[in-house]
This record gives sequence, structure tokens and C-alpha cells, in this order.
Amino acid sequence: MAKTTEKPEVMIYSDGAAKNNPEGPGGFGTVLEYVDSRGKTHVKELAVGYRKTTNNRMELMGVIAGMEELKRPCKVTVFTDSKYVTEAFRKHWIDSWQKKGWRRSDKTPVKNVDLWERLLKAMDGHDVTYEWVKGHAGHPQNERCDEMASEAALRDKLAVDEVHEHSKA
Repeated sequence: MAKTTEKPEVMIYSDGAAKNNPEGPGGFGTVLEYVDSRGKTHVKELAVGYRKTTNNRMELMGVIAGMEELKRPCKVTVFTDSKYVTEAFRKHWIDSWQKKGWRRSDKTPVKNVDLWERLLKAMDGHDVTYEWVKGHAGHPQNERCDEMASEAALRDKLAVDEVHEHSKA
């Protein structure tokens, strides 16, 4: 029997939240779904809260956390209600930003470069497609991610978003 080299298909659903954006607590929620060769669906949920962050940073962190869970090359579809994330890839803004030294078309610096670079590294070796879903519209996985992100932001023990907090010092 020939060994298949086809990449497994993984769906990543992600959402971010921040209270009192941009200086309050925030969190992300991520759901990974994978159907194995026997037809069994595997689901993994991730959620982390941060003491001071922004909504956009949490949107990115949710996707990053999902991508960093992958242990071998996969075909990935990322579903998020963040146009900040989806349009960066679907409209090729990310390519333009990199070519311009992480500057936007108006020459201002791109925000969250640390996370964009981390996301690009996490995507390396994977075939990734980004799909936008309308938030708060009854999409089950998006609703679950939103719930987890909001709950994570309210936890007693919150992580430190080092880059964000130190950039405000």
C-alpha cells in the first residue's frame, strides 16, 4: 500500500476580545478541528487571558496559538470574524508591508509587527486559507471562541503581553 503524502485538513476557528481596548484585559479563544483517516473528529480548545492588550493583538494571538499547535504540515482553513486578520492575507497587505519594511502605504509603521512575524513563522510549511465569518451571528465555533476569549479576559491570573505593555512604558 502506498503511503499518502496528502496534508491533513485542519480548521482553526478563532476570536479575540479586549475590555477597555487598548489598555484593559483581553483574551483569545481558539478551536481546532481535525477529522482523522478513520472519520473521527478531534477538537482542541485553547484560551489565554492577558492583563493589558488590544483586541487586534488578541485576534492575532488566537490564530497564532492555533497554528503553533500543528505538529506537521497541514492544509489549514482559518475562520475568524477579524477583517484585520483576513484582509491582511486575502488582500495581500502582508506582502506589501514586508516589502516596505513593515510600513503601510501611507508610510506609517504597521502595528503588531511582532505578532505578524510570529504568525508568518507559524504558517511556514502549511497551506493556509483565511475565511471571514460574521461575528455574533450564530456561527457555533465563532460563538464558542467569543465565549472563551471573553472568559479568558476575566480570569484572576492573566498573562503579560510583554511587547504591548513595554511599548507603553
